[in-house]
Amino acid sequence: MTERTSAGPRPDEAAGHVIPFPARAAPPQIAFNRDELRTIFNLYGRQVAAGEWRDYALDFRRDKAVFSIYRRASEMPLYRIEKDPKLARRQGAYAVIAASGQILKRGSELARVIAVLEPAPKAV
Repeated sequence: MTERTSAGPRPDEAAGHVIPFPARAAPPQIAFNRDELRTIFNLYGRQVAAGEWRDYALDFRRDKAVFSIYRRASEMPLYRIEKDPKLARRQGAYAVIAASGQILKRGSELARVIAVLEPAPKAV
């Protein structure tokens, strides 16, 4: 038998302990709350009933939440309703943006901001 004289670990011992690196928490997402979604879907439902809009998409990102409105699913969005909390103290957290990229209205109250999308009353 030979004696072991090296200071290294023996082959039958575990190779070592793995210490997990502390994982970062997932970045928070910005989202519309229940009241905001109710306000948006009330307008959306009226416009769908009128035959103006046909589809929508919700997108929740790290910096903003976006509600996109489509006439057809295969097209670019007609309008985007964006919630960006970073702009809340300056220009307002909500914005309605047209397909061309033009900001139609911006403000801190969602109902007032999306009122720009309401159809004009028709004379009978």
